[in-house]
Amino acid sequence: MSMGKLNGKVALVTGSGRGIGRAIAEKFAAEGAKVVVNDLDAEPAKEAVAAIESAGGTAVACAGSVTEGGFAERFVQTAVDEFGGVDIIVNNAGYTWDSVVQKMSDDQWDAILDVHLKAPFRILRAAQPVISAAVKQARAAGDPVPCRKVVNISSIAGTGGNAGQANYSSAKAGIIGLTKAMAKEWGRYNVTVNAVAFGMIRTRLTEVPAGGDGKIDIQGRQIAVGVNPDLLKQMEAGIPLGRGGTTEEAAGSVFMLCIPESNYVSGQLLICGGGFE
Repeated sequence: MSMGKLNGKVALVTGSGRGIGRAIAEKFAAEGAKVVVNDLDAEPAKEAVAAIESAGGTAVACAGSVTEGGFAERFVQTAVDEFGGVDIIVNNAGYTWDSVVQKMSDDQWDAILDVHLKAPFRILRAAQPVISAAVKQARAAGDPVPCRKVVNISSIAGTGGNAGQANYSSAKAGIIGLTKAMAKEWGRYNVTVNAVAFGMIRTRLTEVPAGGDGKIDIQGRQIAVGVNPDLLKQMEAGIPLGRGGTTEEAAGSVFMLCIPESNYVSGQLLICGGGFE
């Protein structure tokens, strides 16, 4: 494999068996990173690893829900055991479960806050001892401390709100607060912490499957996904670039914050929305 921008880096990407997460994992691997792929389901995680390996990259799967107790520690430990450390963390996993506020249950609120905000917090907490130890070791040896990267995924629902998404909008606004706090906390370790807020990116969560009922199974819950095709057209008409984004374009915006050129950018929110915000 030729030299890439992320050569020798170890990257952890949640929700990377499909969609945007998979595009991020594949992009990172193509640029020389060793990737820990995570998905709720084991099969997509294995498929993503196989695709990366067949393209000449290096990856390993760590399946499971990011909301499970102990997952964060297992995820970070996989990176340490398989690849010797942690350089990049992308908190991407998530889904939506919409309702107007008067019909939203506590369970619905908690589930979305857990996956989009509590899980990233737990992963960063689990990574801290590993990063801190590596930094201390480098300083003791008189070596330069490499710049590590965290990218948290937000949404324009978190910056502008979205009707029917009180839970999701709150979680995605919360992740921006977490990003800014962690940028201040981890600057001393030479870690940059940024967020990318996606606009309309076309994935399985926006597309209604032909002849399908547009539901996905999240730990036994049947969650409706997909946007009405007419509504999708209307939404796209409101985007200055005139279309939804691709998963590769979404991955590109995350990649920009993980390369050496962005080593002095931290605590920032980048909107990847085709001009819509």
